[in-house]
Amino acid sequence: MANIPSWVYKLLIVLATIIWGFSFVVMKDVVAVLPPAWLLGMRFLFAGALLLVILRKRVMRFCSRKVVTYGFILGVLDFTAFWLQTVGLKHTTPGINAFLTATYCVLVPFAWWLIARKRPTAFNIVAAIVAVCGIWLVSVSSSGETLSIGFGEAMTLGCAVAFAAHIVAVSKFAQKCDALVLTVFQFIAEGALGIVFGAATETFPGIAAFTPEIIGQMLFLAVFASVVAFGIQNVSLAHVPPTQASLLLSLESVFGVVFSILLYGEQMTLRLVVGFALIFAAIVISETLPLKEKPCRRKTTSS
Repeated sequence: MANIPSWVYKLLIVLATIIWGFSFVVMKDVVAVLPPAWLLGMRFLFAGALLLVILRKRVMRFCSRKVVTYGFILGVLDFTAFWLQTVGLKHTTPGINAFLTATYCVLVPFAWWLIARKRPTAFNIVAAIVAVCGIWLVSVSSSGETLSIGFGEAMTLGCAVAFAAHIVAVSKFAQKCDALVLTVFQFIAEGALGIVFGAATETFPGIAAFTPEIIGQMLFLAVFASVVAFGIQNVSLAHVPPTQASLLLSLESVFGVVFSILLYGEQMTLRLVVGFALIFAAIVISETLPLKEKPCRRKTTSS
């Protein structure tokens, strides 16, 4: 995969955001039936088992204590992020929850600076801020939603920190280990955490809750929104800088609204159009302007 150009991995990240955007519509009924920890546990345990069967030879070849440890760390970070997001959603509005979650775009450049000692450029920061402004317009309704930091908002901000840490950790670990094998152990760890946490703190809904429709939605979440989308993300983050990847991942909010418009009749408004334009502008800034910055940094020496 060393000969694959970076733009291919960027397109794959966009594909993952399309899948996740569609998953907002698909999982509408699932979240009303399954408590969050049980949902995460069942989703990721099944995804991990499926990926393990598919990649069993690859796992046997590249499995090591380091890979298992890194996978466990990724599983803890991702489970924490999803769980905090769900708790936050119970105590704030969906729009505020989506917006605060997306602030990981701003956090990733600084987290990557802390971990990899790679300082973000001014364009990285500007692009992240522009993207967050766009996400605000896309996610937060103009009627009645105000942002104040209460319990729900604090939990959601914690989720953004965990998502940022997960993106940076994947970028770091995937350069040292096989990304797909890493994903297998991430899913298994995340699924196990969900089952244990759900058994300890939540009530299992019972077998009768699993109608054919719910089972179909769960299969979509496990196969496409987990195995396919997370596999794409984890492999691509080994080849795309996390500051750029986080902006591409913000397209999830755009596609979530697009599918809601197409399938549920949500109205396209000027506010949404401006929000979409800002997000795309942020991606253009991140992809093009930093490249023009490099010649300006060239030093001249004099004797």
